[in-house]
Amino acid sequence: MKYPVKEPTTYQDQVSILKARNMCIPDAYQAEKILKRVNYYRLSAYMLTLKEDNKFYDGVTFEDVYYIYEFDKKLRNMILEVLEGIEIAFRTHIAYELAHKYGPMGYREDTNFQKQEYHKEMLGFIEKNISRRQDELFIKHHIDKYGGNFPVWVAIEVMSFGQLSKMFSNLKNEDKKLISTKYYSIAFPFVQNWLYVFSGIRNICAHYGRLYDRTLKIKPKLDKMAKSRFNDSRIFSVLYALGMLCLNRSEWRSFISGLKGLTEEHSSVNLKMLGFPDDWEKLLRTT
Repeated sequence: MKYPVKEPTTYQDQVSILKARNMCIPDAYQAEKILKRVNYYRLSAYMLTLKEDNKFYDGVTFEDVYYIYEFDKKLRNMILEVLEGIEIAFRTHIAYELAHKYGPMGYREDTNFQKQEYHKEMLGFIEKNISRRQDELFIKHHIDKYGGNFPVWVAIEVMSFGQLSKMFSNLKNEDKKLISTKYYSIAFPFVQNWLYVFSGIRNICAHYGRLYDRTLKIKPKLDKMAKSRFNDSRIFSVLYALGMLCLNRSEWRSFISGLKGLTEEHSSVNLKMLGFPDDWEKLLRTT
């Protein structure tokens, strides 16, 4: 059965709806101010664990919901900062190893990769991205001086994180193994999976998606120890994998300290909804 699309509601209506569902809103004016900045529908995703049969549990306040929302926003920004370092490092490692093994233009040869169709797709992405960014100085420089020949260390800089993940996945196993063991001392199947997971998480964070109470569709590959300690379908498993691939250890320690501060600042947030085990800090410090 299909239902008709709901009619739009005013900010005042939205507050009234929440009150009718047993939410405690002592300051309706403040709630309306927040709803004018944050879409009701976006906030509603953070309400799911606070109600049953569309009725909020006794004592649940509007501030409780906004509190979780703010926690989630800050966590997304922290994750993006760590992901930036990991992404840049992988661009560096892939470009360096391919250039020295196959030459600066060797990435254009499909024989240096596993699957021709994926290689063709990769070149298409690169060419499209270069075409879109021709006003950037480094692209214009290579067009004017080198006739549009872009060595791998330049081409890799116009690829998205998702495209970078696909490129790594399509490398020959010997090349994936070299990069994974040389720089991370980790077996390449883990690294390959984690890059794929990270590309999806980055998109979620960059588009302000929800991490709280989110069940991951693409799960990080974990060893037996990790699997026995926490749920691989929650965001904590991603944080654990981030720690395994973050080469800047001072940055990772700062992330853990910041995360600890965030959890203390938002102490009422249920960390179990993000898959955090009780000893989460210790686990992250041992990655």
